[in-house]
Amino acid sequence: MPQITLAAEKIGSVFGLPITNSLLATWVVMAILIVFSLVATHNMTLVPRGLQSIAEMVVGGLYDFFTSVAGKYIKQFFPLVASFFLFILVANWFGLLPGVGTIGFYEAGKFVPLLRGSNTDLNMTLALAIISIVAIQYFGFKTLGFHYSTRFLNFKGPIDFFVGILEIISQLANILSFTFRLFGNIFAGEVLLTVMAFLMPFIVPLPFMALELFVGFIQALVFSMLTAAFLNVAVSHGAQEHAKHAA
Repeated sequence: MPQITLAAEKIGSVFGLPITNSLLATWVVMAILIVFSLVATHNMTLVPRGLQSIAEMVVGGLYDFFTSVAGKYIKQFFPLVASFFLFILVANWFGLLPGVGTIGFYEAGKFVPLLRGSNTDLNMTLALAIISIVAIQYFGFKTLGFHYSTRFLNFKGPIDFFVGILEIISQLANILSFTFRLFGNIFAGEVLLTVMAFLMPFIVPLPFMALELFVGFIQALVFSMLTAAFLNVAVSHGAQEHAKHAA
């Protein structure tokens, strides 16, 4: 039975900083996205063809979809939410490729894979969650200025103050929710594939592989869509409140 570890394994170090197999996989995913974007946007033509047509179809489809969530603020939010979606999707699907989690070396009698899915590392999903929540507060302050702080610190009355405290707790809870939803689904899926491949290594894992492709897509969509929805709520609701007070 293969060994399954919750934490990413260290495979080396650079200038004294530990390099884990999930971090190496993250660098590979980043390289894939960067190379694809550079090739797709090199020598762009009015009539797209090749990778440019694929890139325009993906970006256009995402823009139309997130417009239904973010509304008139889509131009502000799109680079962030689209980056979330593409990175999480490619990272999730990259973790399903042959060799990821199966090619490695033995250290002290324990098998250490060279690559491990990025989102099976709790550090990665926590980092994505923090970026999402910080971005929500950034756009809130950027759009509404100091007035946005009344969402969390409102001294007009006991009820308003209590609601503000609940908002703070809600934002902290969202970090945990984003973190463990993405990590739990992706990690559990890869554990399932590992166990099925060990017990019945040929035909049986194929339906589960297809299921994990779907789960990887859904998790990328859920994370980016919730970020877009929270961004829209923070800005549009705050703008309405600001307009009421101004009137």
